[in-house]
Amino acid sequence: MVVYRRVVRRDGTPVVGPLGEWVEVALTCWPEAVPGNENALTMAMIRDAFHDTDFTVPTVNIQPEGDVTLVNLPTFFEARFPDAGFGPDEVDHPDPARLLGHPIDVRPRLKSVTYHLGEDTVGPTQDLGGPYPDGSVVQTYTRPGRYQVRLDIVYTGQFRVGGGAWVDIPGEVALQGTPVTLTVREATARLYTH
Repeated sequence: MVVYRRVVRRDGTPVVGPLGEWVEVALTCWPEAVPGNENALTMAMIRDAFHDTDFTVPTVNIQPEGDVTLVNLPTFFEARFPDAGFGPDEVDHPDPARLLGHPIDVRPRLKSVTYHLGEDTVGPTQDLGGPYPDGSVVQTYTRPGRYQVRLDIVYTGQFRVGGGAWVDIPGEVALQGTPVTLTVREATARLYTH
């Protein structure tokens, strides 16, 4: 946190002129230790508010559709963010009553996603994949079977006070996605005579 100061009169009103201007005096990791700042907003309070955010966990969309594919057929995967909750760069407004009355905005930032595809794992990456034919997260299965496929996400976060500049929040939030069963079948050719 940045520590600022300005000169005030005994009654607390600011001095007019250059002495009454806010001046940056220091940086601190412990704003609660600054004299006269016992009830200050702390990074711990902001971090707690961020961790209480209703984060959205992306689902994994699979093509071919229907969660069924074939051996040796390229299968495409894509991260999709549901409307409910807060995803990357969506702004949440925690209750100011929990934050000493300060209007705080927090926003999750995408750090990485990891695709668990049964036979292989892709990531951690920031690649959200895509549909056929241009998607970049592709798996070609070599054996038939049923595979548990899921997408995990790691968020970092930022906050701002009263519409100010965005500041990074220390730490991260890791969330595990819900598995989807992908069935991989083997196609066999048969010859028929008329």
